[in-house]
Amino acid sequence: MNMKAVITVVGTDQVGILARVSGMCAEAGVNVDEVTQSILGGTFAMIMLVDVSGCNMEYTAFAQKLAEGGRASGVDIHITRQEVFDAMHRI
Repeated sequence: MNMKAVITVVGTDQVGILARVSGMCAEAGVNVDEVTQSILGGTFAMIMLVDVSGCNMEYTAFAQKLAEGGRASGVDIHITRQEVFDAMHRI
């Protein structure tokens, strides 16, 4: 069964953000399905739809790895399971 999640990345634009985040996903066995990114007045913003079904670590450990990697890179990285994301945005 596919388990999807949404990764958001926000911070000052710098070279290699996409590569670092997708690299963390690859190391964890997480497949990137879709990516959209934009630079808004010098602020980098990216949303990734990923498949965490094949993740080789606990979901919470992966979320912590992303957050720590983001802090080390000077960006905020958050992951939310797709079903939670969908429920939060249903009105």
